[in-house]
Amino acid sequence: MAWIGVNISNVSSPFGGDPRDERLAQVEIALLAIIFITAGILNFGILLVLWKRRKPLSRMRVFVFHLCVADLVVTFFQVCPQLIWDITDRFIGPDVLCRAVKYLQVVGMFASTYMIVVMTIDRYQAICNPMVTFQRRRARWNGPVCAAWCVSVLCSLPQVFIFSRVEVAPGVYDCWAQFIEPWGRRAYVTWTTLVIFVLPILTVIVCQVRICRAVQLNFHMKTHHVGEAVSKPPSSRASSVAGVSKARVKTVKMTVVIVLAYILCWTPFFTVQLWSVWDDEAPTQSATFTILMLLASLNSCVNPCIYMLFSGKLPKRVVSLLCVGQPDLKESMQEESSNKCEGKQPSSVMFLLYR
Repeated sequence: MAWIGVNISNVSSPFGGDPRDERLAQVEIALLAIIFITAGILNFGILLVLWKRRKPLSRMRVFVFHLCVADLVVTFFQVCPQLIWDITDRFIGPDVLCRAVKYLQVVGMFASTYMIVVMTIDRYQAICNPMVTFQRRRARWNGPVCAAWCVSVLCSLPQVFIFSRVEVAPGVYDCWAQFIEPWGRRAYVTWTTLVIFVLPILTVIVCQVRICRAVQLNFHMKTHHVGEAVSKPPSSRASSVAGVSKARVKTVKMTVVIVLAYILCWTPFFTVQLWSVWDDEAPTQSATFTILMLLASLNSCVNPCIYMLFSGKLPKRVVSLLCVGQPDLKESMQEESSNKCEGKQPSSVMFLLYR
């Protein structure tokens, strides 16, 4: 897998040189094919289930819906082109297609990352400022979702100008990046690492720490008033608040798991990325680099699994929708109340700037 103009795995040298390791290339192609099929089926199934719901989606499910869309962008515009690219060894297509592919690859990555960010901020508002959240109107296209997509579309534009179809050897063309030497590549890779990984992760961590403090304080207050609950029957209002609290805590737990999965999958990728541009002696042709890069693509498969793990009946619904197509599926989907848990969120992201 290659990105940002730096040769990262089994591809041959961009300007000629030793041929690629065909054995390693076959392993990479097999893994990418598995990831493509798995991520496509899981995300498409969840998206279809959410789309067919008759009731308006809760705020959390709106985020999940758009996270699935972002994951599908990653699947079809990052994994699939990279899979074809690895099979052919060189990019096959005109200059316009080259620029479009490189642009869409990063759009999916930005969308996945910033959908997690706005989702975490929304959970922070729901826990720490519940009255503000209560007053918000539910909508499929809300402000945070639109902001995440706008950031993704705009911040990916440099890819259009950096990548192009160039002659890498006499009569051999490939889709490659061209930077101002000697600092252009390092500056761009460092910038993408900051805006796609470091700053979003710091924002998410700050929100999660404050959420955990609020939940801990809430738990302490409830346990402190246990004696009052024994001597005095709880009001319907108190019971309602307790139920909502449990639902919100569940969504917070899901968000934490998704963030941890994102960090585990993408930390090796960005570490390798920075290493390759800041160290001229980095072993970019080794199998270790390839494996570390492939870990990032697993995020598109892990997120829908996390969502299904936290959402009870959803796995059965996905299987029924994709394999059976039961006529009463829409009716069964109505049984899930919107206050059970505001939903779940798969996020995905992937190979950033290949080749």
